[in-house]
Amino acid sequence: MPTPVEILSHEHRIIEKVLRAIEGICGKLERGEAVPPDVLSQVIAFIRDFADGCHHRKEEQMLFPALEEHGVPREGGPIGVMLYEHEVGRHLVAQISRAVEAYTAGDRAAGQEIIPPARRYIELLTQHIFKEDNVLFPMAEQVLDSSAQASLAQAFERMEEDKGLRTHAHYEEVASQLEAAWTR
Repeated sequence: MPTPVEILSHEHRIIEKVLRAIEGICGKLERGEAVPPDVLSQVIAFIRDFADGCHHRKEEQMLFPALEEHGVPREGGPIGVMLYEHEVGRHLVAQISRAVEAYTAGDRAAGQEIIPPARRYIELLTQHIFKEDNVLFPMAEQVLDSSAQASLAQAFERMEEDKGLRTHAHYEEVASQLEAAWTR
């Protein structure tokens, strides 16, 4: 079974595909090109269901508490920063979603309203992923013994089963399709 860090790092690679697709979508919108509303809805659903509903949930409900139990402070340390950035991301996704709703309802000018929060979201998550991959995850590998890591990996698996989340294969396919279609 992969370690918790391997699982979360792999999820980062999936999320990065969608961030590249969002960048491509922003470019099209900036040039005044139409983007199918269903694509925009698919991006929002991916972010809410996978990036936030699966990945961030594992961190917030399982990894971060495990790290705290092993002496990593929430306040004044990387956990507090990650939690804050998750909240900022949720606010940006809400802004993007409102603009997508208007765009979907036929307000093509709303396409321009998607761009600023979408670009801020890309920047936020790119930096966030870098911090987790290079600071938080190495710290987790140091402070969590093999037993704690095995328990955490099993808890990740149970959470996905209990929440009825779609499989990683589904999200990887969606991310790959979005990346292929929107990063040309």
